[in-house]
Amino acid sequence: MAITTSPSPALIEFLESLEVERNLSPLTLRNYHHYLRRFIDWFTNQGHHDLKELDRDILRKYRVFLSRYSDEQGRTLSKKTQSYHIISLRSWFKWLTKNDAEVLNSEKIELPKAESTPMKFVSAEKIQRLLNEPDLSKPKGLRDRAILEVLFSTGLRVSELVGLNQDQIDLNRREFGVIGKGRRPRVVFLSDEAADWLTRWLNTRQDNWRPVFTRFSGKKPDLLADGEEMRLTTRSVQRLVDRYSRRARLPIKLSPHGIRHSFATDLLSNGAGLRDVQEMLGHKNIATTQIYTHVTQPQLRKVHEKHHSKTH
Repeated sequence: MAITTSPSPALIEFLESLEVERNLSPLTLRNYHHYLRRFIDWFTNQGHHDLKELDRDILRKYRVFLSRYSDEQGRTLSKKTQSYHIISLRSWFKWLTKNDAEVLNSEKIELPKAESTPMKFVSAEKIQRLLNEPDLSKPKGLRDRAILEVLFSTGLRVSELVGLNQDQIDLNRREFGVIGKGRRPRVVFLSDEAADWLTRWLNTRQDNWRPVFTRFSGKKPDLLADGEEMRLTTRSVQRLVDRYSRRARLPIKLSPHGIRHSFATDLLSNGAGLRDVQEMLGHKNIATTQIYTHVTQPQLRKVHEKHHSKTH
């Protein structure tokens, strides 16, 4: 199957199949496209123009390329990102084989071993220190407090948070629906405190912009416009969480995802079931939620000691 640096029909059809058959989000599709374009660029630069030329030796060279890669700023690819490149390639070749293309069997594209990274989370007490950091005398501080409160109250992913629109939140019922990974819908709930801070932030707004969380800097559109260009970015939220976590002198560098971990840990520590937490986090499989065994295992030990006859 011939391949060029121009848009490849085989790649376009594969991405379309991911969108239709697997219902992947636009962000995930964009990542697949990015990873596979990097492979195609490398592959053609090596003098190859047909995908059936890919063999184990060329694949090994591609892994070395990813391992040594650095951009113009000198930034390298993490082991996790390198793995995503290979996972994307394997998925594409599996699809190609399924569609009768003569290419390397996807089973021969071995996936890298998963890199074990410690899960970062902090206690509810330390989260409270974080929540107390924004300067509430300024609208920006009210916005940031609302962001932190909503993250810890709901366990939202940062992409889900910045995608929120005002018309989807029911502050009276303190709940709203979100579309998460794999376009899976779920309902999340606001604590009284989170609902209060969110209300206070929205009451400072004098615009009709749709996004719940908006930026303060840069050019502003008409107050009657939908304000889509004012929507806060995921990177902005990551930066503000990092800034406040450093101010609060937390023992670890906390990210929005670290707040999500802290949310789940807090629920489980207070008796929530793993299945319930799975639903609230929007995990497709219970196995994903089982990373929180640092909480569930001590609880199971207590249950065993309390109820098993041999321990009395």
